[in-house]
Amino acid sequence: MSAEAIQEQALDGMLERLSALDSCAVSDALDMLGLRGAVTGLRAQWETGRVTAGRVRTVKAAPKSAAGATTHIATPLVAVAAPSDVIVIDNHGRTDVSCWGGLLAEAATQRGVAGVIVDGACRDVQESAAVGLPLYARASVPVSARGRIVQESMDEPIQIGGVAVHSGDLVVADWNGIVFVAAADAHRVLVLAERIAAREAAMAAAVRSGRNVVEVMHDSQFPAVTAD
Repeated sequence: MSAEAIQEQALDGMLERLSALDSCAVSDALDMLGLRGAVTGLRAQWETGRVTAGRVRTVKAAPKSAAGATTHIATPLVAVAAPSDVIVIDNHGRTDVSCWGGLLAEAATQRGVAGVIVDGACRDVQESAAVGLPLYARASVPVSARGRIVQESMDEPIQIGGVAVHSGDLVVADWNGIVFVAAADAHRVLVLAERIAAREAAMAAAVRSGRNVVEVMHDSQFPAVTAD
């Protein structure tokens, strides 16, 4: 097996583990490790009913500054995206113009893209929902990107909600929100998040069995998970 195939296999394993968690458990793990990753202000634009987990691919947007035809934002990345990629677009939080729409959603779905995150606005939400493409953004607006914004770069470092994000990082997103995990920290964050999720599952089972919630949530009953 080639080194590339081994890396892809390892990534698939991490994404499977990540998709079994949720953004809350991963955020808690980052907190315990003193790492940043959770972003605020971005929401699921339609309810997928599942966790979105994938490998980040970045796009940076910028205002259009010259006349004439340009390549539409995100199309170069969509054209080469791989299954399990999550396209993350940095439009600097702008909510007056969309940088993701229905035709991009159709093309991304054909490539097997796992989801799209926009630090800014999107449109054609119903079309993303129709093709089953998870979509997260600050807002939805009808205003087109054409003639207003262009792609500045792809697969370059970006900022999403004040968090540094790189292509190759991992991301988990759900109805609660979005959490990025730097590639270098992925293993230890996953291990800790799984321990946190297991503790909370045990506590929930205790409540369902009839135990008093005050007792269950007392630190002496279910010792807190630590980063050690």
